[in-house]
Amino acid sequence: MRPSAAGADCSNTYIGMTLAVLSLIMISLCMSHPSYAEHGRPVLIGALTESWGPTPPIVGLRDGLVKLGYRKDKDFFLGVRFTQGDREALPTAAQELIDDGATILFAESNATAKAAQQATRRIPIVFAGVEQPINAGLIDNFARPGANITGVASLDIELGPKRLQMFYELIPTLKRVLFLYAANDTYSKQAAKLYHSAAQRLGIELVDKAAQTQEEVLATLSQLHEMNIDGMLTPRCCALNVPGLILKASKAQAIPSMHVNRTFWIEQGALTAFGSNHYDLGFQAARLVDKVIQGGNPATIPVEANSTIEFTINMKRAKAMGLNIHPVVLFQADHIIR
Repeated sequence: MRPSAAGADCSNTYIGMTLAVLSLIMISLCMSHPSYAEHGRPVLIGALTESWGPTPPIVGLRDGLVKLGYRKDKDFFLGVRFTQGDREALPTAAQELIDDGATILFAESNATAKAAQQATRRIPIVFAGVEQPINAGLIDNFARPGANITGVASLDIELGPKRLQMFYELIPTLKRVLFLYAANDTYSKQAAKLYHSAAQRLGIELVDKAAQTQEEVLATLSQLHEMNIDGMLTPRCCALNVPGLILKASKAQAIPSMHVNRTFWIEQGALTAFGSNHYDLGFQAARLVDKVIQGGNPATIPVEANSTIEFTINMKRAKAMGLNIHPVVLFQADHIIR
């Protein structure tokens, strides 16, 4: 089964659920390989996220390990350390995971992978959902990543033009679309370039804004009608809680938003999402973690790419916004929420 809100990306919903911020949450998992149990050597995976709690890739990792036969409360533990959208806190959080005895680090974004890699060149690192890992300087190449890192790459940036196209097909009246993101999010800056090119081909005006603070995010979202914005693209990165705040503004002001992945966001009332299944990214990464546990060297374990792409439409939100979705568009959807 896929995770519900418990496996979410960042959102205000998590604040009340996880006030023990930066404390080590031990989610018990165990493996079926008796050698660890017999020798009393539990494997500790330290998962790092800038979200508000366990994210879809982390939940996917847990479920993937269970699917592989790892047993609970015997040999294996997954500890999650999260920073509530504060990217600057990631290096400290990564070091704390190491200090707490993590024998493998799990990263679910470029920022967390970089923080993990800066913290250690000795402890194996497995990532899921990293964008363009070679360009990011995380790996040498996909076949032999080098150093102490391997993982599963995402295609979310490359999917940007298609995402905007699907948004336009869903709502052909789109004329002025906002792409708001944190100023320190390198990959949103790259995504913005692709969005601009796609918008030009579609005859849409793209307004991209890089915010330095959450106050700037809120200020921009309070002026959507004055800016004549009739649609919003959310960044993948949860820094400054931009996706969560966009969703809140979308619902309050009846301005549709397109999200990068469906997990959690659609459940919370987003209109639509197009992109990689982030839960599947973590589920796929479980096999690589297993290889590391069995003694594999991350430097020689090939980095994989995730090809699970989903288009989701929330008809409940569409109805609330008074939108009429063309049957051809509905036919293209992988998931329709009614």
